[in-house]
Amino acid sequence: MVVYRLILALLTPLVLLRALWRGESLGDLSERLGCGGTRVDLWLHGASLGELASARWLVQALLAARPGLTLLVTANTVTGRQLVRDWGLAGVTARMAPLDLGLALHGFLNRWQPRALISLEAEFWPLRFALCAARGMPIVLLGARMSERSFRRWQKRPALAAAMLCAVSLASAQDAASRRYLQALGLGEMMPDLDLKAQATAGLPPPATPPRSDRATWLLAASTHEGEEAIILRAFDGQSRFTHLIIAPRHPTRASEIVTLLRNTAPDFDPKRDQRSLGAEPGRASVYLADTLGEMDRWYAICGAVVVGGTFAPRGGHTPWEPARFGTAILHGPNTQNFAATYAALDAQGAAVPVTPDILAARLQHLDGPGQARLAFAAKAVLQGRSDVSAFIANILHVSGL
Repeated sequence: MVVYRLILALLTPLVLLRALWRGESLGDLSERLGCGGTRVDLWLHGASLGELASARWLVQALLAARPGLTLLVTANTVTGRQLVRDWGLAGVTARMAPLDLGLALHGFLNRWQPRALISLEAEFWPLRFALCAARGMPIVLLGARMSERSFRRWQKRPALAAAMLCAVSLASAQDAASRRYLQALGLGEMMPDLDLKAQATAGLPPPATPPRSDRATWLLAASTHEGEEAIILRAFDGQSRFTHLIIAPRHPTRASEIVTLLRNTAPDFDPKRDQRSLGAEPGRASVYLADTLGEMDRWYAICGAVVVGGTFAPRGGHTPWEPARFGTAILHGPNTQNFAATYAALDAQGAAVPVTPDILAARLQHLDGPGQARLAFAAKAVLQGRSDVSAFIANILHVSGL
């Protein structure tokens, strides 16, 4: 732990400079250094948009179970923090997460004084966990996710991994592989596996969508990363089944680079008339840029099929459960490490189409309306098999003394 703390301390100036370079304000940096705050009941932490979007149901369930409960939700990114603020939930405060530094964490914990920390998915912070445990704060890991690559890295630091995981009071893994890795590193007994993103959609009523015939020729590229737009555009141009493509990048700040790409590859694209952030509506041109936050549900609802982003780039893939809820047929690339078991189950049950860049156009060409409907039906069947989470809520409140 001493070496870890020394390395983090030496890297802190670079971390802060990088944050400034990315456009964070002095107020954002102040939050990262643990400044400000007032007492709350629980501290919930998620990395960014995906993790926190999947945790809204959890926050609402906790608030419903304990009226008057106060929660501090922290994120590693400005966009993640803004997402939580946009929820407008009473009793919920959103902040930037403190750096894993002694001074920042001590100040943060002294001011907010939470009773417990709930850490989501792949957020493992050795010093944060150690200082919370030293104060007698329970640490809850929900939907904990660990890839084989991360497992190998932690194996090289067994003492650090064991010290971190021994501080955990209550834990669930996202899948069986993550559970094996975490227990091999020193985590004790665990609750049943919990896929937060699946649960986020499992209990919601079916959304209203246009008729399947109106959606059948619309394709969505959802939560794309650098390089993926070009792959999907080439496939879109190489088939005739889909007439409209909506590109919704994971980070709208990449809009200018995508506009440049579209000007070179989509002759009918005009930012003034085909870019969401400029007020345009889809449908005029064959390609539309949905470069805003908080509207992904709208694009799922009007598209018959989706190519899930992060599955062609080295990002591990984004959630398949949101499109499944909207009855949007799912296609995905080979990089699905973030949801390996989930995608494997969908593929095995004919509920998703695994593709590589060179066969994507051919798969799109053969995905007609009935084919989309069959995929969507199968995916919804998998989604409806999610387990009840009342036990998770009860256990979280119990270990927190609430």
